Amino acid sequence: MEGGGASAHASRTAEEVFRDLRGRRAGMIKALTTDVEKFYKLCDPEKENLCLYGYPNETWEVTLPAEEVPPEIPEPALGINFARDGMNEKDWLALVAVHSDSWLLSVAFYFGARFGFDKEARKRLFSMINNLPTIFEVVTGVAKKQAKDKTPNSSSKSNKPSSKVSRDEVRLKSKMSAPKDEEGSGDDDAEEEEDEHDNTLCGTCGTNDGKDEFWICCDNCEKWYHGKCVKITPARAEHIKQYKCPDCTNKRARV
Repeated sequence: MEGGGASAHASRTAEEVFRDLRGRRAGMIKALTTDVEKFYKLCDPEKENLCLYGYPNETWEVTLPAEEVPPEIPEPALGINFARDGMNEKDWLALVAVHSDSWLLSVAFYFGARFGFDKEARKRLFSMINNLPTIFEVVTGVAKKQAKDKTPNSSSKSNKPSSKVSRDEVRLKSKMSAPKDEEGSGDDDAEEEEDEHDNTLCGTCGTNDGKDEFWICCDNCEKWYHGKCVKITPARAEHIKQYKCPDCTNKRARV
């Protein structure tokens, strides 16, 4: 299994293990969505036990399980090809997605145990993972439905503002509950916005601590960050026309 765990073995922090998981997850989502025809053909029921692997570089592979015992990292579900022709295709893909989610969690927390993560590091890792839609939610369309349901009531977090003024207002807005005396908004809207803010996690540290602190939103990926986590102050943010988080900046540099 080429490249199976080399990247993550160099990891030592929750953030690095999360990046490893995110890469593996992206590869598996490709297999079950954009590359689904190729994936379907590779899962021939006439072949031996096959597994779907996701790799940290966002690629995927359908192959036989690792031969070494115990394996280098936890192994994904065996024999995904055997059920292919005995089920509805959508149901089969959903089943593979569920097992893929389970595998990603087991790999992430295997590394957590191997690297000696303490309670806080494990909590931070799970918070970051939990902030992502599961592979099952992406494959079955649940993630899109949830995003649509949130769109009408989202004040700014899920929609890019159309004007420079509103964009700056969004960027500089502290993650606080909506003012109770704001004109044109009822108690229900305030509670909804407060719930939304309570569920917002920092893209760097994976927590929602410091609700009254300064937060900044990436104009590219629309994730929120503590200002202190990305070393941006309110004064500095006022002079930034379009903010890009470290992840988006690094991706562009690699390209």
